[in-house]
Amino acid sequence: MNYSFEYIDIILLAMIAGFIFLRLRGILGKKTGHEENMRATFSHDFSTKKEEYQKIDENNFDEKAKAVFLKGAKIAYESIVINFSSGELKKIKTLLDKKVFNEFNEAVKERKNKGLTSETTFIGINSADIKKYNQINNLFEVTVDFVSEIISCVEDKDKKLVSGDPKKVKKVYDTWKFSRDIKSLSPNWLLIDTQA
Repeated sequence: MNYSFEYIDIILLAMIAGFIFLRLRGILGKKTGHEENMRATFSHDFSTKKEEYQKIDENNFDEKAKAVFLKGAKIAYESIVINFSSGELKKIKTLLDKKVFNEFNEAVKERKNKGLTSETTFIGINSADIKKYNQINNLFEVTVDFVSEIISCVEDKDKKLVSGDPKKVKKVYDTWKFSRDIKSLSPNWLLIDTQA
């Protein structure tokens, strides 16, 4: 007797699920394969105004220079986190100091040797604030506090969860230090230190 109401419920639930799917797709978009290369973007941001960046030092690191630096630092942060998680360090080698690259490389090797895989979904950066900056001889160093949201988990070779939660967004607090030789013609900054 009430069979018609059950069908209506199913149709309503299907419509709601379809609506939610379309809204999520509209907000998050879909991967088309034409996404911009993060590494190229970071270098590009700094190379478009080469003359301006070559003159940055402790004396003229004003609000405009800080804003431009933070824009590039956010791009680098996301790119480094994603590529470290996937073990693709070659994509970010130009953003890392040799010491940091070697540390990351050892961590990736250790993870592979243990048969662990890391999956990370980068949700976004809540804030990025310059903590301090200073110049030591020709090296200009900037320390940045990042607060980001990430979904992260590590699984063993049997796909058993070792750490993290693939369904939970966690807030991550990082302090990273970037450095640049002010006499160098290269506009790129290098990551020289990380602290969680």
